[in-house]
Amino acid sequence: MFKNLFPKEFDFFDSFNKQVDVVVEAAEHFKTIVTKSEIDEESRKKMRDIEHRGDDITYKIIDNLNKTFITPFDREDIHSLAKKLDDVNDIINTLVSRMIVYKLDPTDTIMVAFADIIDNSVKQLSIAVKGLNNMKNSNLILKACVEVNRYESQGDKLRDRGLAEIFEREKDPLMVIKWKEIYQISETALDICKYVGHVVEAIMVKQA
Repeated sequence: MFKNLFPKEFDFFDSFNKQVDVVVEAAEHFKTIVTKSEIDEESRKKMRDIEHRGDDITYKIIDNLNKTFITPFDREDIHSLAKKLDDVNDIINTLVSRMIVYKLDPTDTIMVAFADIIDNSVKQLSIAVKGLNNMKNSNLILKACVEVNRYESQGDKLRDRGLAEIFEREKDPLMVIKWKEIYQISETALDICKYVGHVVEAIMVKQA
């Protein structure tokens, strides 16, 4: 009877591992998409399915956060990490949806470069997040966070390069507006990755 009063212990580390795996899957799928001349319905559906799976894991983490008395680290950090990882997943899905709406060529050279940088950044996030389960991994975690920051800086430069190229080559002002938004969203994805890295670093400092 009394066991019902105490919820079963929830494994936050395992859930974060699953959540970041979904983000990695989204980034990899986006990288695959930009090798095609157009985004087909199958690719779009797969990206939506990935996003929905990420949403489910995020909801599960936050729901259990409200039910769990003892957590592995600060509640605010758990909430922030779950939310920001979900934001990375969401913005990659937004990129695909927006490119479909605008009827843009995903094989644009700047987008191919962005997809590669986003994929690399997310893989470093995976190393950092999965390392939280064991603070003996601190050097590995910090190195991964540094790499995420480096990729964000690359994204800034790539966005500026893309804007310069699009202003020079495009005569249609609507196309300029469309590509400008897409490049900025891509750079924002890397900004969010950087924020996730900062959350991980903050958790490490508090756990030290």
